[in-house]
Amino acid sequence: MAHLVTGGTGFIGRHLLQALSRRGQPIHALVREASADKLDRLGLPNVLPLIGDLTMPGLGLSDAGRAALLGTDLEVFHLAAVYDLEADEEVNRTANVEGTRHVVELSAEMGAVRLHHMSSIVVAGGKFKGTFTEDMFDEGQVLDHPYYQTKFEAEGIVRGGAVPWRIYRPGIVIGSSQTGEADRADGPYYAFKIIQRLRNALPSWVPLAGFEGGPLYLVPVDFVAAAVDHIAATPGLDGQTFHVVDPKPLSLGDTVNEFCRAAHAPQFTLRVDRRAFGLLPKGFGEMLGSWRVVEALKRQLLEGVRVPEAAVSYINSRARFSADHAQAALAGSGVSCPPLHSYAWKVWDYWERHLDPEALTEPNLRAILAGRVVLVTGASSGIGRAVAVQAAQHGAHVILVSRTREKLEELKAEIESEGGRAAVYPTDLSDLEACDRMARLVLADHGRVDILVNNAGRSIRRSLVNSLDRFHDFERTMRLNYFGAVKLILALVPGMRERRSGHIVNISSIGAQVYPPRFGAYVASKSALASLSRCIGPELADDGISMTNIHMPLVRTPMIAPTGMYENFPTIDTDQAAEMVMQALLSRPPEVSTRLGKLGEAVDTLSPGLLHLVMTGAYHAFPETAPGRDGGSEAGGEEISTEAAAMAYLMRGIHF
Repeated sequence: MAHLVTGGTGFIGRHLLQALSRRGQPIHALVREASADKLDRLGLPNVLPLIGDLTMPGLGLSDAGRAALLGTDLEVFHLAAVYDLEADEEVNRTANVEGTRHVVELSAEMGAVRLHHMSSIVVAGGKFKGTFTEDMFDEGQVLDHPYYQTKFEAEGIVRGGAVPWRIYRPGIVIGSSQTGEADRADGPYYAFKIIQRLRNALPSWVPLAGFEGGPLYLVPVDFVAAAVDHIAATPGLDGQTFHVVDPKPLSLGDTVNEFCRAAHAPQFTLRVDRRAFGLLPKGFGEMLGSWRVVEALKRQLLEGVRVPEAAVSYINSRARFSADHAQAALAGSGVSCPPLHSYAWKVWDYWERHLDPEALTEPNLRAILAGRVVLVTGASSGIGRAVAVQAAQHGAHVILVSRTREKLEELKAEIESEGGRAAVYPTDLSDLEACDRMARLVLADHGRVDILVNNAGRSIRRSLVNSLDRFHDFERTMRLNYFGAVKLILALVPGMRERRSGHIVNISSIGAQVYPPRFGAYVASKSALASLSRCIGPELADDGISMTNIHMPLVRTPMIAPTGMYENFPTIDTDQAAEMVMQALLSRPPEVSTRLGKLGEAVDTLSPGLLHLVMTGAYHAFPETAPGRDGGSEAGGEEISTEAAAMAYLMRGIHF
């Protein structure tokens, strides 16, 4: 006997190949030529690549490939399919329907003794009410999504074929109960980003209100593979369908809470049953959903956590799935679905380390930066230089902007020596006409700017009483830190709107959250830019443009070097600051802040007098900057008292 397996390099397929290989019989795994190396990496000696194509008649097999299957008492395991709620109808139909038709035809032609078909519980559709049994198939159910429809049609083709069959309908397949390993983040993983953000925002003991929902039929991939392997080897089961599900599924609310516990996030202790919505006036939900503002908010919320709308619809399913055939076939085998609480932490840990699309990893950064045009101002040194280097390392074409050509050319050469791409546009951004010229030239040369990082800035540390005759300090700080950035935003937003894609990152300061003394000119300019971003961000959201303010803590850059007392302050380095920018490019939040910055905002809201008192103490604890360029002193020329040093460490990262 031999086996033919389609989809052997897929998520379930790899686990099933490992289970089947233990039988010691030859296994022919259908793969495209470009994917043959994926089988080699599995290291299974009795698994042989069979070069072909599911979308072609006869699976595109050569004469030699067909000869290898003839006369072998062939058992076919058909797993290849599109498992993607966001794929369009044509993609679903080509793989799921036509691919299945080709497998059924070849199985009959090769005289296969049996066809094992991997279907799904989605053949019941998303709106079925009641219990959907293993003996049910065509019940007039609503199949209002291409994935549901094509999985239903594929199962119908198998049922109508000439080859004896067994059909398996797994539930929602997640990572291994042994390792947590998975190769895609869909299904319940869509909720993980919400859970992660709740964890980052709230203490774990905060109770939350949520939705109870119906049963959620989660199954770990290793259980699915083990169950199919055992049922396939059991005689006398042809013509039956098996629901490979947890016979005692948790509700949606309980499932989410298991993952909340695994993530150390707050749990949904108050959960509303769907029947409560029956108290609403008839048609209220449809009316609410038709409002443009509701649709826009819904779309932005789902895009923010990367959840397809079809997934939200499916979690409202009222269908229940019996598993009598599967449980009878598995009785005494030792194969059973483990309880979620025993492995939820493994699934969460694997997702956060390997699958989180916002994790600061090489593949994620390359996915958002490769081929993108990224304009960085203040690129010749400090944070801007580090951002430009990291963006180029991940495939971006970096536009380098600052006043000094020599430094920009040096950075360009460094980037290109590492295989990156960069272009130099020396510009004094406090010259607003020069800003316009530079933006027009960049667009003429490169056609677009995908990401703008407004980093260039000037900081002046001087008290008001020492600035009474220095209005120009306020004026020039505002021209560079605010008006220069605004000029670039106005120049680049039209192209971003046309492409319905773009990201503008403004490097602000923790000072705009806690208002440190002696930094009035600087904080006012940064606050102006942050406020503008918060106003126009909602205006641009529906155009696919994200606005992000990053409130940086104190960063050791050339800008702070003239103030010698900063040598006594805890700071982050420019690479750490650049990582904050990279993280913002991944997650595209409206704001990035340190915990200290958020604490300062909270204190200012709840007790503004307390923040005022603390900052008054800071003003008297720290010395005035000695005269020098931009209000600075020669580096290393100042010392601070023990009390001031202690305060600096207590208020880590704040400018005084």
